[in-house]
Amino acid sequence: MTSQKSSQSMKPETAAKKLGIYLPAAPKEFQENPVTRAELDELLATPPEWLTELRRNGPHPRPVVAQKLNISIGGLARGGITDPLTTAQITELLAAPPQWLVAERASFAAVRAETKRVKDEAAKKARA
Repeated sequence: MTSQKSSQSMKPETAAKKLGIYLPAAPKEFQENPVTRAELDELLATPPEWLTELRRNGPHPRPVVAQKLNISIGGLARGGITDPLTTAQITELLAAPPQWLVAERASFAAVRAETKRVKDEAAKKARA
């Protein structure tokens, strides 16, 4: 007995999140059609030029912007960044960081350090 694998599909919004791209900047065909798991895997394995270009230059969705700035998504909001940013805009912010970005980066680093400390402490207790 052979089982036929059903082709799972996802909304374009979900596929865009998985690809780390800003959906409104993607081609209309991508925005308007469901994406199968096989199509997503193909896009990840051999990205077409439009995908490579979007990933390189943006505009980038907020989670990607936050990651590139090394802050939280909440930090973006506190800094007044609500729209997607291009790579050039992110580079400008990193080259001459405004005070809010310096503060958010420090805060984010402190939170990560505390999370690591708590995790390490829990692991140490588990070993004991």
